[in-house]
Amino acid sequence: MISDLPEDDDSFSLPPRDGGAELHETAAQPTRAWILHPDIRAEASRRLPELRLAEAESLALALPGMEVLGAEVVRLPRVHPGTLFGSGKLAELKAKFHADEVELVLIDGPVSPIQQRNLEKEWGVKLLDRTSLILEIFADRARTREGVLQVELAALSYQRTRLVRAWTHLERQRGGFGFVGGPGETQKEADRRAIDDQVIRIRRQLEKVVKTRELHRSARRKVPFPVVALVGYTNAGKSTLFNRMTGAEVLAKDMLFATLDPTMRGVTLPSGRKVILSDTVGFISDLPTQLVAAFRATLEEVLEADLILHVRDIAHPETAEQAADVADILQSLGVKAETPMIEVWNKLDLLDPTTHEALLAQSTAREGVFAVSALTGEGIATLLEAVSLAFDEEKTDRSLTLGFTEGRKRAWLHAEGVVQDEQPGDDGWTIRVRWTARQEKRYRDLQ
Repeated sequence: MISDLPEDDDSFSLPPRDGGAELHETAAQPTRAWILHPDIRAEASRRLPELRLAEAESLALALPGMEVLGAEVVRLPRVHPGTLFGSGKLAELKAKFHADEVELVLIDGPVSPIQQRNLEKEWGVKLLDRTSLILEIFADRARTREGVLQVELAALSYQRTRLVRAWTHLERQRGGFGFVGGPGETQKEADRRAIDDQVIRIRRQLEKVVKTRELHRSARRKVPFPVVALVGYTNAGKSTLFNRMTGAEVLAKDMLFATLDPTMRGVTLPSGRKVILSDTVGFISDLPTQLVAAFRATLEEVLEADLILHVRDIAHPETAEQAADVADILQSLGVKAETPMIEVWNKLDLLDPTTHEALLAQSTAREGVFAVSALTGEGIATLLEAVSLAFDEEKTDRSLTLGFTEGRKRAWLHAEGVVQDEQPGDDGWTIRVRWTARQEKRYRDLQ
């Protein structure tokens, strides 16, 4: 009951301090949740509210120990600054939550700290907005040291602005970052200092991990293996495609954010050329800025890619909108417009025969588009051929002069197979090469 709630509880729960231990436990009893998608008339959106609600429900079900009792679109003429919803809707929802014994309300959209506090107090439930829900899912998915640290940093950055938290009537703990768990124990200013200390510590640890990743990346630049990165909206089938192309066994489930930590494998293309295929975290609309910032080091694999495969769930009713969201995120990450990209229309197996044939015809008529089913293997051979051709570019001749101290560059040229002729001189070698623009760029990047 609301009468049991404290008048002013400004506490929160910090993540575990070891940073490497298992962060989550599934609750013994599932958390009874209700999902609301506010459809605000004054805010234009390229998404249908009903489909946004369905995506929010998929997000909720991706979190262990969650029982979704109901989901609804709430149409609002405007946002009420203090409570988001009007008084009539507040009372209606309160009665519904009380009757169904709802413990957690998930609001698919941004909720200010004041709105969150007032709604929790009014309804007597725990409340998560879209950002905190995605953070919880990422915390549950992270497996590598880097992934754990990145999620923890993102959560701390988010929590620092939201210290109006936690009600003592929900005592059950479930791990994570305190969004779903029980109340915290410290005062607001002490919390901020603790968060700042944690952020400094985690950033120092991440710097070491990032340096290690950069060393690995530098080592890859020395060998003649281009990088092909899979990107796409979450649950577009990237991991299934990755497994199909590499023979690996990366976790591939019909679940949002099934893959969080990046995975890289070598692939031999039909031409005999070897490439490194990278599976990356899926994108999603309204991806929290904290996550984009925290995962920038991981997503730099995409920035370094020689070729990007944009995997689309072509069977999804909003596949075009999802593709636009992916393009926006790639642009925000700084992916260069000139980076070659192939569009992969995945999940042909989910289409009816008529639509299946129509999309096959469309993809054939469009350059750089290939329709496949990663699940059945349809179209994969053609896609691999296209990837091979992407690296068989126009070649130009160049004459290079290398000193005897530049043996590493000379070795790279020979390993890349671009040396046409080589003559030693008094101070070094004169080398004639024939290479692609991509190879020339990789050579120039060598230190």
